[in-house]
Amino acid sequence: MPRLVPAVSRAADILELFLGSRATLSAADVVEALGLPRSTTHELLTTLVARRYLDRQAREETIYRLGPRLLELGSRYQERLEFAAEADAVARTVAAQCGETVHVGVLDGLDVVYVSKIDSTHSVRLISEVGRRVPAHCTAVGKALLAGLPQDELDSLLKDRELVALTEHSITSPPALLAELREVRASGVAHEHSESNPDAGCVASPVIDTSGHWVAALSIAIPTSRHSDEAWRRWEKLVREGAAELSARLGGRLTPDAS
Repeated sequence: MPRLVPAVSRAADILELFLGSRATLSAADVVEALGLPRSTTHELLTTLVARRYLDRQAREETIYRLGPRLLELGSRYQERLEFAAEADAVARTVAAQCGETVHVGVLDGLDVVYVSKIDSTHSVRLISEVGRRVPAHCTAVGKALLAGLPQDELDSLLKDRELVALTEHSITSPPALLAELREVRASGVAHEHSESNPDAGCVASPVIDTSGHWVAALSIAIPTSRHSDEAWRRWEKLVREGAAELSARLGGRLTPDAS
């Protein structure tokens, strides 16, 4: 088991004291509850105040209460929970319309992490799972998200990075990837043709937040045995509508229409 950092554990212990019934604590309260040396307690409290995890109020005895940084973190955590619930709801609706596997993914560096997955109703379906990490350049979800990055950030991510091949169809050339991302940026829809799985393809569209950032992408993944030009057109329409719906639920705007 990796070694725990004592100072971090002690700081967490102090914050967790506020999970009890008391809204405020003094340094003496912390010393008594945790058995820490007074000097260590004051150093930890001073650090937590400086980082805004605690507020300090000077009275006859200095007291501490939870600070605004914890509210920010809690709000962000709540947003993630709400996002996952909304993503599941929209993905379920899209999956019911097409009968295929639907994912919602987010970007982490040059990888895609799936945060929602609804299985296909067909007997032949794709194997994947929530939390799975896949190179972004090999997936429609990843291409949709990479296309939404500012060019300087995209250039920085791709600099001196090898684009690994998952199949013989994977893009491994940065110029080829950048050219495809320009098309995705213009059309608002991304495609993958057997680039992460030789037996499947995928189409995706970005989810756009209130500030206009492409924060996630919704995709339909389909075994190659069910591919056809007519089906691709239908799937493109469905992912646009699904991504637009999820964007609206998050307070964002509609996915851009194809030019």
